[in-house]
Amino acid sequence: MKKLLLSAFIVSAPFTTMTASAAGGHGPAGCGLGTEVIFTNADEWHEHVLAATTNGSASQTFAMTSGTLGCEDANGPLNISVAIFLDKNMEQLAADSATGQGETLAALSELIGVDAADSARFNTALKANFDQIFSSEDVTSGQAYDALVSIMKQDSTLAKYVNA
Repeated sequence: MKKLLLSAFIVSAPFTTMTASAAGGHGPAGCGLGTEVIFTNADEWHEHVLAATTNGSASQTFAMTSGTLGCEDANGPLNISVAIFLDKNMEQLAADSATGQGETLAALSELIGVDAADSARFNTALKANFDQIFSSEDVTSGQAYDALVSIMKQDSTLAKYVNA
């Protein structure tokens, strides 16, 4: 009976969708409370499952947002503030990016640390690649973030702002 209950628990447990590379090399469980505090030396499959379950129960979201519990680099090459900013300002950023100007676009540029001399190039790049960044009405902030990083990496001037 105990094995049946444990099997049912493991099968129904929420698993994280982060890859090992996105999780800063934490393996299949990703970053978060389960990996950094509770199961620090997980080397058995069931420890990874329990660490992932613990991480997936909201501690990983907090850790990624706050940049703690091993998730300091979980959001990629730009600082964590950019990911949070995108999540909170998607609609207005899309409107500003479509025109290549606006307060939200200027705030994003400043948050990334784009020099005033490169600001116009940043705005132009986002306007020119609007369809890539905001590929649909249902685009997530994570998808927009990935597209933004990709666009910046492809531009010789803007690539210096991406810490990859």
